[in-house]
Amino acid sequence: MATPRHALRNADRLGFAASFLCAIHCAMLPLLLALAPALGLRFGGLIDFDQAFVVFASLLGLTTLTLGYRRHRGFHAWLLLVPGLVLVWAGAFTHLHDHSVLHAVIMTIGGLLLAAAHLVNLRLTHARGRPAAA
Repeated sequence: MATPRHALRNADRLGFAASFLCAIHCAMLPLLLALAPALGLRFGGLIDFDQAFVVFASLLGLTTLTLGYRRHRGFHAWLLLVPGLVLVWAGAFTHLHDHSVLHAVIMTIGGLLLAAAHLVNLRLTHARGRPAAA
């Protein structure tokens, strides 16, 4: 069974990977939707998972950064997480959730900020686990 420190690192790695993939998805989806008819693809009835992912990303980010903060007492990651969450929540739960280019830009930037927050938290947690330099 993983130790709490390893579990936190794994959660941050998952959060980083998921947020980065979300940013790629948000950046590429408009292009795919524009090219779909030319490729003979149809996306009618496609389930929109943006909102579910935003809730998952929020819970994962808030949990891992809270646990990380308790360990390393560094607030840097929160400075990335909070604006990232604001952007993805605005993109998923407001009038901006129309899958326009603006929606894609907002969700991409938000996803990149979430990924960066996880990366910073992971680095702070890792640095905290190392012995102090003499």
